[in-house]
Amino acid sequence: MTTAQPAALSFRSAVETDVPELVELVESAYRGDASRAGWTTEADYLDGQRTDPDGVRAVIAAPDGVLLVVERAGELVACCQLEHRDDHVYFGMFAVRPGLQGGGLGKEILAEAERRAREAWGAKEMRMTVVNVREELIEYYVRRGYRRTGELSPFPYGDERFGVPLRDDLAFELLVKSL
Repeated sequence: MTTAQPAALSFRSAVETDVPELVELVESAYRGDASRAGWTTEADYLDGQRTDPDGVRAVIAAPDGVLLVVERAGELVACCQLEHRDDHVYFGMFAVRPGLQGGGLGKEILAEAERRAREAWGAKEMRMTVVNVREELIEYYVRRGYRRTGELSPFPYGDERFGVPLRDDLAFELLVKSL
């Protein structure tokens, strides 16, 4: 008996009509009870929203970047942001549907994002920021070749566009990978 392989992933640039579904995807991966079905939840650290339609539109409209929509068999399963900044590419807004997390999709998408950063912009480095208390997530990226820099930037306390903190010790740590 043969097991059917899942359909291949397809990647495309997000467009305006994707905004509602992308907001829902990002929210489901990081906030509220739905996010607890996956392992990337921030529900223990942050309440409120992770993004909103205006935030997603801004990423789509950024002149030096792309918001990649990842689909399998026509279904939106993930997304990620790539933004060219000088000699590196910033990786952000990474979300995989909670029920699909843990099956290798993230690793495959991250590898494609890195390939695109090298090929599209000749980037030498990929950078990202991760909430400093997200040790499991940071270790996931470390296993994929990212280096902890120890460089922290402040969490935007008081700006509810980024969520409502449930702790007072949040910051963003910079992770870097040579491409």
